[in-house]
Amino acid sequence: MDTLKPWSLLLLRAGTGLLLILWGALRVIQPAAGPGLADKYYAGMLGLQWIQVAYGLAEVLIGTMVLLGLFRRWAYPLQALILVPGALMLWRYLLDPMGMWLLSREDSQILFFPSIAIAAATLALMAFREFDHFSLDTILKRRSRD
Repeated sequence: MDTLKPWSLLLLRAGTGLLLILWGALRVIQPAAGPGLADKYYAGMLGLQWIQVAYGLAEVLIGTMVLLGLFRRWAYPLQALILVPGALMLWRYLLDPMGMWLLSREDSQILFFPSIAIAAATLALMAFREFDHFSLDTILKRRSRD
C-alpha cells in the first residue's frame, strides 16, 4: 500500500495542475471568456479582461509547477488559493447541483459539483507532500544527495 501513495499524489498533481493550465490557457487564448465567467459565477470578481489574462498566465505557471512537482512549498498553497475559494464561490451549485431548492433547473449546473473533489485534492497534496516521491523537487533533492 505504501507504493499507492506516491502514485496517487502524482495523479492528483496531474489532475489539478492540468486543470489550472487549461483554465489559464482559456483565459489567455480567449480573453473575452474570462470576464463573462467572472460575472456569471464569481460575482464579477476580477472581471476586467486584462486581469483575467494576467490571472490566466499565473494559472498556467502555477499549474505547470504543480504538474511537475516543482517548488511545491509555494505552488501548492498558490493552487489552493485559486481552487479552494473557487469552489466556495460556487456554493449554491455545490449545495443544489440538480436545481431542486436553491437554483432553478435551468440555472443548475451539475458539472460544478466535482469542485469539491478538486479542492480536497489540492489540500491532500499539501497535507501529504512528503510522500510525493515522483515530484521533480524530490527527484532533484535525491540527486543532490548522491
